Amino acid sequence: MSTISLEQDLRRIYRKQNLRDALCITVLALLILILGILMMTVGNTHYSLREVFYYLNSEETKGAAYTIRALRLPKLLVGGAAGFAFGIAGYSFQNLLHNPLASPDIIGVTAGSSAAAVFCILILGVSGGTASAFAVVSGLIVTALIFVLSGKGGAFSARMILIGIGMQAVLNALISWMLLIGSEYDVATALRWLRGSLNDVQMSDVPITLTVTVLGSALLLICNRYLRLMQLGDAYAIPMGIPVGKVRLCIMLCALLLSATATSVTGPIASVAFLSGPIAVKCTGNGKSAMTVSGLMGMLLVYAGELVGKNLLPAKYPVGVITGLLGAPYLLILLMNINKKGEKI
Repeated sequence: MSTISLEQDLRRIYRKQNLRDALCITVLALLILILGILMMTVGNTHYSLREVFYYLNSEETKGAAYTIRALRLPKLLVGGAAGFAFGIAGYSFQNLLHNPLASPDIIGVTAGSSAAAVFCILILGVSGGTASAFAVVSGLIVTALIFVLSGKGGAFSARMILIGIGMQAVLNALISWMLLIGSEYDVATALRWLRGSLNDVQMSDVPITLTVTVLGSALLLICNRYLRLMQLGDAYAIPMGIPVGKVRLCIMLCALLLSATATSVTGPIASVAFLSGPIAVKCTGNGKSAMTVSGLMGMLLVYAGELVGKNLLPAKYPVGVITGLLGAPYLLILLMNINKKGEKI
C-alpha cells in the first residue's frame, strides 16, 4: 500500500512540475509576443499593427517600409536570437560549473569577443562580417586559454571563474588602450558596440545569428537531460552510463559558440546571460524546462531593455545599458550572500 501511495505522490509531483513548466513557457511566450509587437509598432513614428503587416508584404522601399523592414525587423529577429543565445548559454555555464557567477560576461568570454571587435574597428579599420568573424574566433580562443590555465581537479570551477575575471580585466584594459589611440569617429562606433546595442544590426546579420542560435540551442537542449544528472556529481553520472567528458565538452563548445556569435553581432549586452538562468530556476523550481525558460527570459530581457531604453527615458540608451543596470545590484546581492554563507567562489 505504501509503495502505491509513493508512486501516486511521485506522479502528482511530476504532473505539478510539468504544469508549472508549461505555465512559465506560455506566460513568457505571450510577454515576448507583446513586446515584439511593440518593437515593431512603437518608435519615433508609431505604426498600427495593420500598417506593419502591410509594409512587410509590400514592395515599397522608402519611408515607412524602410523603417519597418530594414530597421525594426532586424532588431526584432537579431535581438530575439541574441537574447535566447545569451540566456541559454548563461544557464549552461552556471549549471555546468555549479556556480551562479559562471556566465559568459563574468568569466571573460564576451570580453574576448569585444577586444577582437574593437581591434578590428579601431586598428584594422574594418567592421561588419570581418569584425564579427574575428570576435567569434577570439571569444573561443580566450575561453580555451582560460580552460587550459584552470587545470584539472576539484577546484576547476573556482579557478576558471577567477582566471576568467582576471582575463576580463586584462582585456578591458586592452580595450581602453585601443579607445585612447583610436580616431574620434571610429571610437564612437566602438563605444556604441561595446555598450551592447541593436542599433547597427542589419538583415544580413539575421541568417548567421538565427542559424547558430537554433543549432546551438538544439544541441544544448539535447544535452540538458545529461546536464541535470551531472549536477548530482560525476560519481552518480558515470555509473549511469553518461559520457561525462564528451557531454561537458559539447555543452561548453555550444555555449561558447552561442555567446561569442551573439556578442559579435550585438556587442556584449550586459547581464542577460548572468540573470536569465537564476530567474528561470526561480520560475520553474529548476524543472526540466529551466533551460528553455532561460532562453526565453533572455529574449524578454533584451526586448524589454530595448523598449525601455528607446521609449521610456529622457534620452535614448542602448539595450546593454538597461540590462546592465539590472545585473549590477543582483551581482552585489549574490556576492553578499556568498560571503554571508562563507562559501567559496
